[in-house]
Amino acid sequence: MTNKNLLVELFVEELPPKALKKLGDAFAGVLAEQLKAQGLAAADAAVTPFASPRRLAAHVTGVAAKAADKAVSQKLMPVSVGLDASGAPTPALLKRLAGLGADASAVAGLKRAMDGKAEALFFDSVQPGVDLAEGLQKALHEAIAKLPIPKVMSYQLETDCELPGWTSVNFVRPAHGLVALHGADVVPVKALGLKAGNATHGHRFEAAVDPVVLVDADAYAATLAKDGAVIASFAERKAEIARQLAAAAAQVGGGCQPIDDDALLDEVTALVERPNVLTCEFETEFLGVPQECLILTMKANQKYFPLLDAQGKLTNRFLVVSNISPADASAVIGGNERVVRPRLADAKFFFDQDRKKTLESRVPALAKVVYHNKLGTQGERMERVCAIAETIGLQLGGPELAARSLLAARLAKTDLVTDMVGEFPELQGIMGGYYARHDGLSDDIAFAIEDHYKPRFAGDELPRTQTGVVVALADKLETLVGMFGIGNLPTGDKDPFALRRHALGVIRMLVEKDLPLELTALLSASVPAFGDKIGDATPALGDFIYDRLAGGLREQGASAQEVDAVLTLRPQRLADVAQRLQAVRAFAALPEAPALAAANKRIGNILKKSEGEGAAVNPALFVEPAEKDLYAAMQATVPAANAQFDAGDHTGSLQALAALRTPVDAFFDGVMVNADDAALKANRLGLLKSLHDAMNRVADLSRLAA
Repeated sequence: MTNKNLLVELFVEELPPKALKKLGDAFAGVLAEQLKAQGLAAADAAVTPFASPRRLAAHVTGVAAKAADKAVSQKLMPVSVGLDASGAPTPALLKRLAGLGADASAVAGLKRAMDGKAEALFFDSVQPGVDLAEGLQKALHEAIAKLPIPKVMSYQLETDCELPGWTSVNFVRPAHGLVALHGADVVPVKALGLKAGNATHGHRFEAAVDPVVLVDADAYAATLAKDGAVIASFAERKAEIARQLAAAAAQVGGGCQPIDDDALLDEVTALVERPNVLTCEFETEFLGVPQECLILTMKANQKYFPLLDAQGKLTNRFLVVSNISPADASAVIGGNERVVRPRLADAKFFFDQDRKKTLESRVPALAKVVYHNKLGTQGERMERVCAIAETIGLQLGGPELAARSLLAARLAKTDLVTDMVGEFPELQGIMGGYYARHDGLSDDIAFAIEDHYKPRFAGDELPRTQTGVVVALADKLETLVGMFGIGNLPTGDKDPFALRRHALGVIRMLVEKDLPLELTALLSASVPAFGDKIGDATPALGDFIYDRLAGGLREQGASAQEVDAVLTLRPQRLADVAQRLQAVRAFAALPEAPALAAANKRIGNILKKSEGEGAAVNPALFVEPAEKDLYAAMQATVPAANAQFDAGDHTGSLQALAALRTPVDAFFDGVMVNADDAALKANRLGLLKSLHDAMNRVADLSRLAA
């Protein structure tokens, strides 16, 4: 049976650009997956997705015209049900065989095999392989049904349908063409009211011919490029845009580089079929506006690539990715320059207007902005952040840091009521920093205002200054404590107030800045700022933060056992967690570790069952040599281990305890803890409790037991 390469294309109206890459990958992926599942394509068949503004396509190698027949063994029923005492088929068996297209003559060929505890009858048959037209029809239906469409359109069909003008189709955009080629042969499939053919359409304005006829599946990309002026592959188009952007920047000179923004590059790739990068410019007077404003308006509103100089400063040049390539591009360049000018003028106007009022004068306006119906206004929120920031500042740096943190926290949210942030919410914090400097405030305060949202995403930098760290911590704690306090918790994949991100931000600052703050005390100190607006959900919030910490540690390579051993103790200084993990790893590598971990688990179980029965250790009550030896070994080992723990040497502390393995093993071999004598039992329990406390200062070693 001949295997040929397969090409399937859906030709549609312009697809949503931000979803195009996902749509293209999903279409090709599901189509190929379905072909493989039906035996029409091999498991290692190569799949190439194509996605342009007006098409989704997939190329699959080595697709069969008909799948191979497949031997199938079907369980029918237990022998006791299918055959009577004389071995003749029962009516139930005959009925089941009839349902499979067989009759009584098939009884002799049935196989017997054990199925669990009973013997069952099995019917062997050959299932004919599906032909390509049928299999592709099913695969195409699945690929369309499973597309991650952001929003479905409904439109009416005019031809090839039951009720022209009335029959509705639901799809991401109206579809106008379907191609299905197996080699050079058209596969007769249908989708969205369309019949498959071998012709598609190229570029709206620059195609050499229309329609573009494809001679076979393998000619798809080359024919579209030659006759249709379309680069069909999303990846190739993206690479070509990146190449042209770099070339245009090099031509400008001066070490200029286009802004690095992969999301913007993806979006522009989804907007053009044959890219043509052009260099434009705007008046230098606009460079007096903060470059973040200009960059954002060019990227967000116009999909332009601003050019930065060798020092990372914005220039008055920008790059446009055009979808047309006229011989004289001056009209295209001039048009884009005219379009961007009003946008930049708006940014300049907002900036000039905002600087007419100080940040301090905007503080009262925060009382008119609702933050949350249960937590009040942004003004009330600001006061809570101030109170928390002052408390943290006092702990970390005394009155001076507390005063700076209080001022920064008071002004941090004021840019929310400026014109610029009203137009571009993404600039919150950044504009506050600019306006603070304009008001004559120090860089320390300006940096703190700018940085108090950091870290905003995974891998983002932390606040640059101590004041910034204090205000950022206070801001995130206010959100976490407030939302947990009113029971507004994240569920599943829904986290509208980004509480997971805030928790990770708190963790990163405590750990990476090595802050001497205890987590539970920090959470508890934040609660009074809310008055009677919330309940105290500190325990639940603590668990939430430790869960985020555990997930992060596992992602960094720590085993679940190691993380569990350390975090079960709820270490209050999160900055110590990495050292504790390192100590646990070093301890686990020792030959004594498995026995001591198992003994620790046993001790923990004994103490749980005998809670409240222990007493202070009295050496005079020891009877057995093994308990005397264990006590002596502890006297020689535990003080040194405790001293190392107190000095921050967690690894040395755990390794010092490894010397207790032999006396611990001897104790359990030779001593009955639950002695009949109550005083003796209490003394032995006291000995075990002191041993348990000493062993579990760094981590709960019982969690390392197999």
